[in-house]
Amino acid sequence: MRKAVLGLVALVISSSTALAADFKLTSPTLKEGGTLPLEQVGNSFGCKGGNVSPALSWSGAPEGTKSFVLSLYDPDAPTGSGFWHWVMFNIPAKTSELAAGITADKGAPEGAIQSHADSGYSGFTGACPPPGAPHRYVFTLTALKVDKLPLTAETSGALIGFMTNANALGSAKLTVTYGQ
Repeated sequence: MRKAVLGLVALVISSSTALAADFKLTSPTLKEGGTLPLEQVGNSFGCKGGNVSPALSWSGAPEGTKSFVLSLYDPDAPTGSGFWHWVMFNIPAKTSELAAGITADKGAPEGAIQSHADSGYSGFTGACPPPGAPHRYVFTLTALKVDKLPLTAETSGALIGFMTNANALGSAKLTVTYGQ
């Protein structure tokens, strides 16, 4: 009996891993491990990029997905807590792509909310690390088991992250770097 239970547990774990492996986040302009294009670099704090959100698409979302959360996070920012560049939640489950150039007031899927990034305003904030070693910019798309998170655009990235993790079915990541 014990062997049967252990076998069943192993099967469930391997199935979950297989499902998670099918969930992919891609972009026509961003490549895993590549360098962030100037188009996605900020145009403030001394940076002179386009400050345009990239086009993103995804496939293989876990069964039961009811909504998505997208975040862009720099874990290398010299803040002690990283830097949230973009957080969008309540993205409808029927959505499988985001066009480039989403702003705080146009282009987001209907019903989606863009919270205030660590820059202090809603919408995409391009990369602008201080001179030195390149920073990592991690785009994470998380599939949720709930239709909506009961949060607002003023909610912090940390609280959105907590609620996201509490309702996550799986996530897909795309990491790029940028330095000055």
